[in-house]
Amino acid sequence: MIVLFNKPFQVLSQFTTEGGEMNTSRGPRATLADYIDIPGIYCAGRLDYDSEGLLVLTDDGKLQQRIANPKYGKTKEYWVQVEGDPTDDDLQPLREGVTLKDGPALPAQVELMDPPDLWPRNPPIRERKAIPTRWIKLVLGEGRNRQVRRMTAHIGFPTLRLVRYRVGEWTLDGIPNGEFSTR
Repeated sequence: MIVLFNKPFQVLSQFTTEGGEMNTSRGPRATLADYIDIPGIYCAGRLDYDSEGLLVLTDDGKLQQRIANPKYGKTKEYWVQVEGDPTDDDLQPLREGVTLKDGPALPAQVELMDPPDLWPRNPPIRERKAIPTRWIKLVLGEGRNRQVRRMTAHIGFPTLRLVRYRVGEWTLDGIPNGEFSTR
């Protein structure tokens, strides 16, 4: 079984909290268990607490490994709202591969994009009147911890909103935020 979940902002990519983690402003942090009641499924990869979008879950351990492990070539597409207005030239280092604190990142496919038609984020991103924002599409073949955020910051354009749109052949199409679909 494959479950495609459109993970909301500030939801942990796990079914339980570890050690009673708290979101001090609102009590216990939301987990997948608040949205999905299907026993025996596990995440094939994760999304940070402050990222949104497609999370693939499955009850098949071998499939989980093929989805999560970069050696199997399942690319991931992210829609990223960054602070500032990067040009195509500003994005070139990401195409060539930047070096992060934990080593070189593989070259990414990256391009400027029009703002996508997305659900409202709660709470909304912080916007500053004097600083524009821009959306980029970023496709990666690896998925290190907070990699997209670190890559955009590395080139001088911090991430404000991060939505994973695609994992391999699966997309968010037709899945409302906070909902899931089974395959």
